[in-house]
Amino acid sequence: MADKFKLVIKNLHVSVDKKEILKGVNLTINDGDKIAFLGPNGNGKSTLFFTISGHPKCIVTSGTIFFNNIDVLKLSVDERSKLGIFLGLQNPCEVAGIINSDFLKNIIDVRNTVPIKLFDFYKILDQNCKKIKFPFEMVHRNLNENFSGGEKKRNEILQMLLIKPKIALLDEIDSGLDSDAIKVIAKVINDEYKKNKGSFVIISHYDKMLELINPNKVVVMIDGKIVMKGEKDLIKKISEKGFDFIKNSLNITHDKQDLVDECCFKKK
Repeated sequence: MADKFKLVIKNLHVSVDKKEILKGVNLTINDGDKIAFLGPNGNGKSTLFFTISGHPKCIVTSGTIFFNNIDVLKLSVDERSKLGIFLGLQNPCEVAGIINSDFLKNIIDVRNTVPIKLFDFYKILDQNCKKIKFPFEMVHRNLNENFSGGEKKRNEILQMLLIKPKIALLDEIDSGLDSDAIKVIAKVINDEYKKNKGSFVIISHYDKMLELINPNKVVVMIDGKIVMKGEKDLIKKISEKGFDFIKNSLNITHDKQDLVDECCFKKK
């Protein structure tokens, strides 16, 4: 049985371009959690994900992130990934000149002492492409180049399936997908959850996706703070009343300010 893990975030303050976005986040992600991470757009959810993953624009001004007894903030981006933290991007970058299959094989090889044999790699790749209904020919194209929005999202899930992270942070992995594709992605998440007992933290604004993934915890972020936690019945309440009932009950006023650029390679 795999060792149990816990990611603990305490009093985390983060600035982007000298503007404070996260204002004292406290959150624990346990082994076996499947968390719906909710909140209005522009309130810090993506910034938290990027901070955990090591985005250079996210400057931690105070607070800690520990994975068991490991100080995550002292690790490089690749070390955090090898530790078992995966970020599924909302808007994945197009990378010219990098063949998708080469990239996918490399993310497996760097996690093992011996590179995977080519035959074994393509066998696993084919199995997982079928699982997410991703045309196999897409693996021979440049990474995300001229992919549709849905194809980019499936490619993110393909990466997740290949590396089997301990914690998968999925940032609106369902946006841009039609209802059939949402069902496919939700099934994959649920199957992997049952099989590997890792953890999933999922940002979504779609009731259908949230219903399908059936989270065991719900966390709400507003104005850069975790303001409410609950079980899945909280999703229905938010769906019916919006986030205003939380803002009003807690006397929160906030302007949109989540400024993290999701693509490190985006041309200015």
